[in-house]
Amino acid sequence: MHKNIQILDMEIDDKGYIERIYELYNTNHLPVGIHMLKDSVNRGELNDWWKSRSIPASRNGINWILQQLNISSPQELLIKSFGLSLSDQYWIKPFDKDLKWEDINFFDNDFSEDIGDLLVGNAKDTKNISMLSPDNTSDGNLKKRWKIINGKRFLLKSGSGTLQQEVFNEALASKIMDILDIRHVHYEVMWINNNPYSVCEDFITKEEDLVPAWRLLHSKKMNNSENEFHHLLKLAKENHINDYQEELDKMLVLDYLIANEDRHYNNFGFIRDVETLEYKGFAPIYDNGCSLGYDTMNYSEAFNPNWKPFMTNKVTSQLELVNSFEWLDLNKLNDIESLVNEIYPDMIEYQKRKNEIINLINYRIYKLKEYIINKK
Repeated sequence: MHKNIQILDMEIDDKGYIERIYELYNTNHLPVGIHMLKDSVNRGELNDWWKSRSIPASRNGINWILQQLNISSPQELLIKSFGLSLSDQYWIKPFDKDLKWEDINFFDNDFSEDIGDLLVGNAKDTKNISMLSPDNTSDGNLKKRWKIINGKRFLLKSGSGTLQQEVFNEALASKIMDILDIRHVHYEVMWINNNPYSVCEDFITKEEDLVPAWRLLHSKKMNNSENEFHHLLKLAKENHINDYQEELDKMLVLDYLIANEDRHYNNFGFIRDVETLEYKGFAPIYDNGCSLGYDTMNYSEAFNPNWKPFMTNKVTSQLELVNSFEWLDLNKLNDIESLVNEIYPDMIEYQKRKNEIINLINYRIYKLKEYIINKK
């Protein structure tokens, strides 16, 4: 189902694998990137899409949780919540249940926090647990959960290692984008039981789908003469996503400034109207935590990380894809030290790291100014 639109009938086995596709009702509303094979849907692609909705098997602690719940795979966990998400309006409707999207979607209706508690390491009686939760469709390797706070849906995400640096990186990147007038998802730091979490409100409404760039990229075959960047740019134009180049410029500049090592095709994308299937534009920038040398103790490595998603041969290569720097005023970032000291904790473990972060960003600002001058 796509909200109230029936797309197809299918059979899913006990482990959450799509075994068979039966009647096809509406090809237009298939998830982006799913193709037809003759008169039927490409079942392999549909299974890949379905699996991508589930918690990745690489998530820390997920295997232990599945064992406690007596569940064989993350895809099986998807079935328990009808595949519902807070990122789009796709779901599965069992033949033997008279369900309506209005009665079960997580945008309007409450959901259980039981799975979220388990995912962040809080003990739970697994014999009396509700699995109706959007946490069953949360991607990524870091521990995370959804919570309803004052009637709004918020995603809470932890960090890794002793420093949990990804949490604070999200908040700093958010501040930098505020200053540079870059449209983005707003992140703050929240402490719960002495553990830090980055917190952001859901930026998708019940009238929208988030379409990751990966799905649009694979919606049409790429010509041999194209690279992925130009192919994605062409598809954006074909779908009348008019702000694509401008918003991409800003994302690439941000990623350079914060030495982002994890900008892949599934953590940026586009917003689409559920009913009309027309694209509203580039999604606000989100998921910036794996940056600023978050997982290294040898901080010199953070100055020249591998870059994703488009080009990785040298640290400035993605800057060459930026169409215009006219919007950018780097002089606004003349007090990075104050921002860093405001956001990162005043702990002994962070004293050296805060200085390293300040030096790294100021170095990147200097090099970016130099790059822009030389380009003129």
